[in-house]
Amino acid sequence: MFNFNGGLLEDNSSFLNEKNRGVQLGDAVFEELRVVNGEIIYLEDHYLRLMSSMRILRMEIPMNFTMEFMEAEILKIFSESDLKKAKRVKFNVFRNSQEDYLDSDNSISYFINSSTLENPFFVLNNSIYEVELFKDFYKNSTMLSNLDTNNKILSVVAAIYARENDYQDCLLLNERKQVIEAINGNIFVVKGSQVKTPPITDGCTNGILRKKLVEVISNLKEFEFVEDSVSPFELQKADELFIVNAIDGIIPITKYRKKEFVNTVSKSLLGKLNAAARLSLSPGS
Repeated sequence: MFNFNGGLLEDNSSFLNEKNRGVQLGDAVFEELRVVNGEIIYLEDHYLRLMSSMRILRMEIPMNFTMEFMEAEILKIFSESDLKKAKRVKFNVFRNSQEDYLDSDNSISYFINSSTLENPFFVLNNSIYEVELFKDFYKNSTMLSNLDTNNKILSVVAAIYARENDYQDCLLLNERKQVIEAINGNIFVVKGSQVKTPPITDGCTNGILRKKLVEVISNLKEFEFVEDSVSPFELQKADELFIVNAIDGIIPITKYRKKEFVNTVSKSLLGKLNAAARLSLSPGS
């Protein structure tokens, strides 16, 4: 089952057509989030980011589109037994009207779908995770690049490149050839006690887990957090590289070119990130 504008439909229901702007123009934004025991991890952060994305794209936000409404619409798609499982949810919002650029009333529709996760909280994957730079195309360092929109063609082509060359992921560059993120999430670079991640102004996605991990690291005395541009030359000099996203948590990179990496800091931060996620579900948090 999935939710389309408040109504529950079967998975094979057809509600998109050839005039849908999300399909024809990529005129859509989305939030991916976790639901654990019927509670949405970092609901407020996801809601605020979705509202911000819709405003930036000049979408009309309905008066009833509150955080409580978003929560209720997400939970509506689950049965009582589903709520006992960990779920991955994608909340999609697209602009209505015709596919013509100039023909838009800016009103929106939404649909919500989900899949089951193996673990309720983040688990470190010890599998090989080799990456390489993707240099065929660049991501522009503008505000639009910070949003999760349906226009993911650069990531799609990068993923094909990774698969063809036996990499697990690729690192994306902006027009100034700075490393900004991976296909699969935001990137962090560890060198000694310093943990560094590119700033939003470099064009990376404004990820919720990126924000939460920055908060965690900034409160730890054993690490120095730095938000600054990352040069490709820094990667092989790093002690650790890892990727973060709202579904997988922390993904340690095991190899970049000839350099192999440990996951000591990743492992330490994952426990603290899980603690923060649990705290966000506590009453009154």
